[in-house]
Amino acid sequence: MKRLFPIAALLLLCTGLAAQSYTPTPENLRQRAEFQQHRLGIFLHWGIYATYAQGEWYLQTAGIDKDDYAVAAESFNPVKFDAATWVRAFKEAGAGYITLTSRHHDGFSMFDTATSDYDIVDGTPFGRDVVGELAEACADAGLRFHLYYSLLDWIREDYPQGRTGHKTGRKGDRQDYDHYLAFMETQVGELVRQYPNLAVLWFDGIWDHDEDPDFDWRMPAFYAYIHGLKPELLIGNNHHLLPFDGEDFQMFERDLPGENKAGLSGQGISALPLEMCETMSHSWGYRITDTDYKSVKELIHLLVRAAAKNANLLLNIGPQPNGELPKPALERLAGIGAWMKDHGVSVDGTTSTAIPEQPWGVTTRNEAGCFLHILSPGSLPCRDGVCKLLVPLPQDLQPARKGAVSLLNGEKLAYDLSKDGFLTVTLPVSRIEAIDTVIRIQK
Repeated sequence: MKRLFPIAALLLLCTGLAAQSYTPTPENLRQRAEFQQHRLGIFLHWGIYATYAQGEWYLQTAGIDKDDYAVAAESFNPVKFDAATWVRAFKEAGAGYITLTSRHHDGFSMFDTATSDYDIVDGTPFGRDVVGELAEACADAGLRFHLYYSLLDWIREDYPQGRTGHKTGRKGDRQDYDHYLAFMETQVGELVRQYPNLAVLWFDGIWDHDEDPDFDWRMPAFYAYIHGLKPELLIGNNHHLLPFDGEDFQMFERDLPGENKAGLSGQGISALPLEMCETMSHSWGYRITDTDYKSVKELIHLLVRAAAKNANLLLNIGPQPNGELPKPALERLAGIGAWMKDHGVSVDGTTSTAIPEQPWGVTTRNEAGCFLHILSPGSLPCRDGVCKLLVPLPQDLQPARKGAVSLLNGEKLAYDLSKDGFLTVTLPVSRIEAIDTVIRIQK
């Protein structure tokens, strides 16, 4: 049994943290710039829910008692887990970072915490700190390490009841947000101190009280506490609203910025770094019946379109209970990696342009020029083995010398630039690629 942190000491952490206007440090701003250099990240939803193979919301969707659900910890033994193998697959896919669920809504911690024994080290036969092992593997491989943390909890009695988790067996007679916030600060403090290469905290769950608008999560004060521990650490929150004071990047769930196809991203777009998260299949956590994976082409198009909107793509995988990544996920990582090997320069380190999305595709840019991504070549007019691509180019992106328009392999393409800035590129049909034909325009 591990020592519990005295709650009186925890409450002191909350004292005097009044909300204030947030000014990021120079180190924080440098971390934001680094965050935007890697357009592909890997999201990992992993916990004892994988044992049930019914997704990460199984405690909620099954309507089972929290104590019955917790039995899964006793059989969670992912003996085939190897952090270095996972990280190698992510890096070969062209990813620049990972985001792992340190604690999801079911209240189980995937790291060694002093707050309880309901964690992977003390509560499972596995007995290893997967957060620590992945943090170390990321450091060795040069990948950024990020952690997800749930703000809501379906099992703790001190968590104020929201709109979910009503059938888990909680009595609900000890709801105390002061006590719960102190618990969260302790756990987040553990994450910051135990994993020195932690670069981002990814929060989720504020929407649990969206039917109770008067509920005060005290996020600015919570963020101030975190930034006090590590000023350069980036904070984001999946609340489906414009960023709060103290947040360092804005996220969009299942939607690209400016789109709202999933109904979760109707908020405006801030000037902060942007990230959208999406699943490879349909579920976030491992679900044995969820075999409908998006194709490599669909995923690459999503990555490219995200980059064109100045956003990262955080692509989710639900690892299996034995510690392996699902075979379809590995196949798609390999396919993305093969494309990124030759085309990654057109997404990593790029930003959006002033050119709106076109019927044929999208555009990205870097300091050297811009990239035209032909995602829908069928929309181009083609005749006698050549296609004509017409694009309006702002003056700062127009080619300034002969031979400045080419494919990524260096092959020069014929082009014409009108006085009003319309570029016409002649593209041989034989050079059109199956996934994305990228044309480089050098300034």
